[in-house]
Amino acid sequence: MTYQIAICDDEEKQRAYIKSLVEGWLRQTFHHTKIQEYASSEQFLFEQAYDRTQILFLDIEMEKMDGIALAREIRKHNRQMQIIFVTGYMEYIQEGYDVEALHYLLKPVSQEKIDSVLDRAVERLKTADAVLLVESGGEVLRLPLKEIRFIESNRNYNIIHADNDYEVRGTLSELEAKLDEAFVRVGRSYLVNLNYVRRIGKTELILNTGEKLLVPRGSYKKLNEAFIKYF
Repeated sequence: MTYQIAICDDEEKQRAYIKSLVEGWLRQTFHHTKIQEYASSEQFLFEQAYDRTQILFLDIEMEKMDGIALAREIRKHNRQMQIIFVTGYMEYIQEGYDVEALHYLLKPVSQEKIDSVLDRAVERLKTADAVLLVESGGEVLRLPLKEIRFIESNRNYNIIHADNDYEVRGTLSELEAKLDEAFVRVGRSYLVNLNYVRRIGKTELILNTGEKLLVPRGSYKKLNEAFIKYF
């Protein structure tokens, strides 16, 4: 598989530096890639690079349209792109969660950090097509994990909330065993896909769809740790 990697930064030297680190990772892993450079957010959008880019190194502090604004536009077209912000400031982290960024790289960026984040990005891309097989309404369904926002326990049934809602028999624990690390347990009632989580509070969890789920007493710390570890 050939991975499409893009670097968007308005500083030519910084683009060249990130590219050299990516090439260093390639020499160790033997992956096949195509690396494309963009000098601005506007160029990235004009060339509709969101249709083909799989991994994006994105500078935040750019003139005119900054990296956060570009990421919001990208998410209107592509939910699976692995966005890696490159910045000199920590203050943008919350906004990064809102656009489902894979990671933040603080300048100066090292080879070790590039290697680690690219390994994670590739693993995410490999599992992007994973599915959950369930029986609902008398038929067997293949539900892409990336489309499942959360699963809700309802007595002897579970309701899977995805593009549509599906009612399936069984326990929440049985479904949990079939899911990947993106899904975490929230008390006895929910399994939540961390990729859809916008904010975690001590009493409620908010998804980027605006949906709110109750966080049981004593669950906040464990849930927050899982969220930080995943991202």
